Amino acid sequence: MNSLERDRPFRLLFVCTGNTCRSPMAEVIARQRFADLGWSVEVGSAGVAAFHGSPASAGAVRAASAHGLDLSGHQATVLTREGTAAADLVLTMSASHLHRVEDLGGGERGAMITTFAGASEKGQGARGVPDPVGGTDEEYQETFDFLSDLIDGVLERLRPMIQP
Repeated sequence: MNSLERDRPFRLLFVCTGNTCRSPMAEVIARQRFADLGWSVEVGSAGVAAFHGSPASAGAVRAASAHGLDLSGHQATVLTREGTAAADLVLTMSASHLHRVEDLGGGERGAMITTFAGASEKGQGARGVPDPVGGTDEEYQETFDFLSDLIDGVLERLRPMIQP
């Protein structure tokens, strides 16, 4: 069913650990790509061990900014049963995050982003998306670039369901 046949926008949720690095970067990348395509998609992010209200890490803010994206207003959100239930698709950065999504009742709507995007089939990201927390700006940029490539794969998988 495409977005025109839905009574609400498609809801996509990205999940990592603290919701300060990987999932916020994925969120702003995806939000921009969907807007560029004119797709009706609500994009959010959450963390399995987030401190509610924490800002995005400085490295994530700089990596996003280098691509014209703004994470300066991001506030971390804790992954909840309600948030999981509200999403049509929950994409996680690692297998442990996926297990938490399953624990919260979202197993049928959850997948590791690397698997969903087809990267693990190409020998990339079999263990998920590396966490750059505490790393160098170069590590954050590598994570941003990897997420950007993964989101291209996500878009291709979602195109038949969402494209107006």
